[in-house]
Amino acid sequence: MQLCERKGLNLTPIRRRILEIVWRAHEPIGAYEILAELAKEREKAAPPTVYRALEFLMDAGLVHRIDSLNAFLGCMEPGHAHVAQFLVCRQCQRVAEIDDPAINRVLAEQSRAKGFRIEPTSLEIKGLCSDCSSRT
Repeated sequence: MQLCERKGLNLTPIRRRILEIVWRAHEPIGAYEILAELAKEREKAAPPTVYRALEFLMDAGLVHRIDSLNAFLGCMEPGHAHVAQFLVCRQCQRVAEIDDPAINRVLAEQSRAKGFRIEPTSLEIKGLCSDCSSRT
């Protein structure tokens, strides 16, 4: 909330509520799950409202999109733009965020060498979490 104020961003009540829903989950949550939660409180909740709010929250650096799961997750480091790294379990879909400066440094160096500018985004690494790998 303070981050939005510092950046001069308008955190409307609906955006704030969607941010709370994403953060409350502490795990990736889909837009339609967010919509279902919102619909319990607001009759006129609609998909475009949720998607616009999520886009705002992503642009503000408060939420990440996990592309492989088509889901959203609160950002652990919303104060600075970064390439978030996610470990995504392909079996249970649990996600762990890491923010390794060394990985970011290598990505920045390699992209500069190729004349490519990385925008704040995420890197998804798929595999098996410790629980799922111990079951196989």
